[in-house]
Amino acid sequence: MARKFGETLADNLKASMGYAERLFSGIRADQFARLAAPGGFVVPSNHPAFIYGHLSLYPPKILGHLGADGDAMDLPAAFEEAFSKDASCRDDPEGRIYPSMDEVTGAFFSGHRAVLESLPKAAEDVLEQPNPLGGTFAERFPTVGSMINFYLGGHMMLHLGQLSAWRRMMGLGPA
Repeated sequence: MARKFGETLADNLKASMGYAERLFSGIRADQFARLAAPGGFVVPSNHPAFIYGHLSLYPPKILGHLGADGDAMDLPAAFEEAFSKDASCRDDPEGRIYPSMDEVTGAFFSGHRAVLESLPKAAEDVLEQPNPLGGTFAERFPTVGSMINFYLGGHMMLHLGQLSAWRRMMGLGPA
């Protein structure tokens, strides 16, 4: 059975999203933007607000690379500042630094669902185009398709692994 590369990418995203949904289970709003502190020792690692927020930045970019309307996703401007690859994850006990759990997870899940819907329709020639980001990133991921594959698999799973560790430090256990 011949399959389009976009369908294969969608398979990868379905697996990543399934894991993201399982990891989200049982996280309370008052924990969402908190650094883990097992035994009273604060661990400077990423918390769920930062992880889901950071990953929510990628669907509009992916949709743009696919020729779909990524601008329709309308992430608040504050998302880029708070969750960019250059931002640092901060403890937010009062909920003043990061958007609410509902806003962040809403952006994450709705954005990735839009990508999931677009991938099977992606034209092969679009996925075979050179990675427009250039530099060492394009050397590692030379095509639009390989870049998207990284974003939806390796990149997402790297951050979800951080979330898995955070859950354990918070006493929530594996998902």
